[in-house]
Amino acid sequence: MHSKVIRTALAGTALALSVAASHAAPARAFDLPPSADLRYAIKAVQKGLALDGEATVKWRAGDGKYTLSSESRASILGKINENRSEGLVDENGLAPETFTEKRFRKDPYSVTFDRDSRTIRFTEGEQSYPIKGGEQDRASVPWQLSAMARGMPGKFVPGSEWRTVVAGRRDAEAWVFKVARTEKLRTPMGQLDAVHLVKEPSSGTKEQQIDIWLAPAHEWYPVKVRFSDHDGGDVVEQTIAKITRR
Repeated sequence: MHSKVIRTALAGTALALSVAASHAAPARAFDLPPSADLRYAIKAVQKGLALDGEATVKWRAGDGKYTLSSESRASILGKINENRSEGLVDENGLAPETFTEKRFRKDPYSVTFDRDSRTIRFTEGEQSYPIKGGEQDRASVPWQLSAMARGMPGKFVPGSEWRTVVAGRRDAEAWVFKVARTEKLRTPMGQLDAVHLVKEPSSGTKEQQIDIWLAPAHEWYPVKVRFSDHDGGDVVEQTIAKITRR
């Protein structure tokens, strides 16, 4: 208590320090998964049309940095999505610096995590958000969860919750993932045991539900990810088909 009072007095802004501390993400143990190329089988329903396809993810981590690039293709439409996240590794885990995404028939957009000004900025939004530690982009979220699960495997138990602020296309918001259970998944790689995490949409919103499955026996890589619309209509699901360590 006394040390906190001293630090506050030296800062000269007790209220500001208190507010910042209450919103900053707590530092957590983490262990980045090894670099790898991952190939996923895609099944989707978009506006009533069933689609099959394939996604490739290239994950690289080392020397205090990471890069994550992804490309998704559908059998009828061709390339439907490509994105890239890159940044540093700090005391909170992944610390994105830039995120870019190009979706089918939409203009590309980017998100900048300016570490000097500690601000998140968007090409498609005028509002900016402060960086307080632990913020992620949409691509890095599963890998941040993977790193935390590797660092704290005993805490990823049913009922546990993991909160992070995630930057999207125009803004940033808090996402809470809850561990549901350990499940057996049928995949092109065979049957896998995986920890199932769920991010449910906030009540009264049109947010997507996001489900992520992490496989402890396979370095806690994200082996399945599913995005479902709030009304149960459009669904995109990708399931691991092959993992190649790099």
